[in-house]
Amino acid sequence: MPEIIEVEVYRRLADRVTGRTVADVETPDAWYLKGGVRPADVRDAAVGARVEAVRRHGKLLLVDLGEERPVLGLRFGMTGRLVLDDHAPIERLEYGPRRDDPKWNRFALVGADGSRLRMSDPRRLGGVELDPDTTVLGMDAWSITERGLRDALVHGRAPLKARLLDQRRVAGLGNLLVDETLWRAGLDPARPAGTLEAGEIRTLQRRIRSTIRALDERGGSHTGDLQAQRHRDGVCPRDGVPLERRTIGGRTTYSCPVHQR
Repeated sequence: MPEIIEVEVYRRLADRVTGRTVADVETPDAWYLKGGVRPADVRDAAVGARVEAVRRHGKLLLVDLGEERPVLGLRFGMTGRLVLDDHAPIERLEYGPRRDDPKWNRFALVGADGSRLRMSDPRRLGGVELDPDTTVLGMDAWSITERGLRDALVHGRAPLKARLLDQRRVAGLGNLLVDETLWRAGLDPARPAGTLEAGEIRTLQRRIRSTIRALDERGGSHTGDLQAQRHRDGVCPRDGVPLERRTIGGRTTYSCPVHQR
């Protein structure tokens, strides 16, 4: 959290500054700048630039500052939020604090018109980069194709959930979306990824895209049908049996022992 849906919400918000000129950059937390980037490097890259476009690949937000300047990459980790002036399209994340504290501001672009696009991140697990390498990311989950998913899973001995969480394989999915998608697809998250048959891959590809669309319309990755039962003693909303709780791919996982095979 945030997952692909939340970062897409941030992209829509950041798109409002497209066409505006950057007058200043705020970097109160130099540690938040990654890859050896210094505050002066970000200022040189952004100040005076016109925001040409805002894009997203998986959970990575990309701000294009023009052909002669580096691309600005924003990662939000577990608790990162994006706020434009006083407008926060996501007031709080599922597992984040319920308040907004100025000391959590890690980075901001200040427009010549006075606008302020800031990143708030209590746990500091996100970061800001220049020219992030997007070639290491897999196909974006929002538009993943059947062939792209097959390539991500083929010959995989790792658990299916671990493969789907691997951003090098499929970009954008997080813990909540993977559990919800596999629950809807009827697939066991612990099953070796490479054992899926063609029909199961086709079903999973469709479920990934339909789940993202449905939860985007509802308002976030935390709005899935399974979500209310993702706790100890939770029961499957479909079969009414106790959910199985395991750690898979390093993440707490909930699944139905009846219909997920």
